Amino acid sequence: MILLRRAVSAASLLCALLPIAVAAPAQAADGAACGTSLTVPLDAEQARLADARATALVEGGGFGDFVRRFPAALCGVRGPAEAGRLLDGWGEALWQSAVLRAQGRRPGGDLPAADDRPLYWTRLAMTAQLSRWDPGFPVDRPALRGRFEDASRGLTDNAFRAGPGVRRVFISGFDPFGLDAEPRRANPSGSAVLQLSGRRLTLADGSLAEVRAVVLPVRYADFDAGIVERAFAPRLTGGPASADVITTVSQGYPGIFTLEAWAGRARSADPYPDNTGALSGGTREHPVTAPGLGPGAEFIGTTLPTDAVTGAVQAPYPVLRNTEVTEIPAGATAPVDRADGPTPGSRAVAGGGGGYLSNEVAYRSNRLRVELAPAMPGGHLHTPVLTGLPADPRLLTGPEFEHNERAITAEVRSVLEHVAVPTSR
Repeated sequence: MILLRRAVSAASLLCALLPIAVAAPAQAADGAACGTSLTVPLDAEQARLADARATALVEGGGFGDFVRRFPAALCGVRGPAEAGRLLDGWGEALWQSAVLRAQGRRPGGDLPAADDRPLYWTRLAMTAQLSRWDPGFPVDRPALRGRFEDASRGLTDNAFRAGPGVRRVFISGFDPFGLDAEPRRANPSGSAVLQLSGRRLTLADGSLAEVRAVVLPVRYADFDAGIVERAFAPRLTGGPASADVITTVSQGYPGIFTLEAWAGRARSADPYPDNTGALSGGTREHPVTAPGLGPGAEFIGTTLPTDAVTGAVQAPYPVLRNTEVTEIPAGATAPVDRADGPTPGSRAVAGGGGGYLSNEVAYRSNRLRVELAPAMPGGHLHTPVLTGLPADPRLLTGPEFEHNERAITAEVRSVLEHVAVPTSR
């Protein structure tokens, strides 16, 4: 178990992954001091870094050197263009370190290798440092943060390398969320994609597949700005960068996996906030269309071979096809729950995954699929809720928590080994 203590340093291992700019001096080229503006307010997500457990989760993953060395690297930057390159490099280094650690290829820290929380809290700590960086010259700080976020989430330098005859599978997971109630929470979808990104799988029919993956934020603003489209569009346009199958993954219901039959166009999750405390503006009674969406149907159905999964993968958790939706029927004004999918002409309130960002990632990615690669299989998988954190709030992990995480992420792999099998459709 991990108490609130500093984990073993992995500095020697990080040196091989951190960009060259890590050694830059903490002084600007013109001799002006590079400073930190502590008066710059942090956002609600970054403010949770004040909890000592956030630092313990960074150190527990062996990522403390990223946080310690990043300010000096920023202070060696000589201009906006160089800042952009530095943020790309550090973001990609963090992503690759997290993938290698999750796959047992880069030991560090005392937390289990597959734990997704060190990546989340390290990234957040580095964005807080970027927010308070005073470079002495004008920079587009939101754009720089966007570049770092994309790189550290797998959106860059994460191309397929599969040769002929190897299926290409592209998946997404999510950051931890619900952290005001429990700051120690993890997200098994994030853990699963870190373990799988770059890996080759032997599919249920004996063929091979390569997986590439991204971890997405639980923030409405990032979805509004098109992060899902940036992640998925390159995988849907044909050629060597394209996937053969896509699926989004998120944490869903207690005790079961669900393959969602329908994704809805609306947001309707209020009053449940995102990780910054922001609301969607939509409720069950008054759903709203997510900003930035291109044209598409109110509901989009999965094209994953769900029967192949539900007929073969049922342990340790059952896997169900979920056909439930909430809609406002044509000509009506009140929402109606339906167990068997939407009716013609209805307005979406919630897909099988609800009206939150798990439903929206499914809708956005599959709306693009319908537009760019309609024959490609695509859909959404909900994992069971990850439970088992110790009752003592000082303890960051425990045997039950680790067992449950391993079981869920192993079953995600089993599901992919069936949904990625080529079909005759």
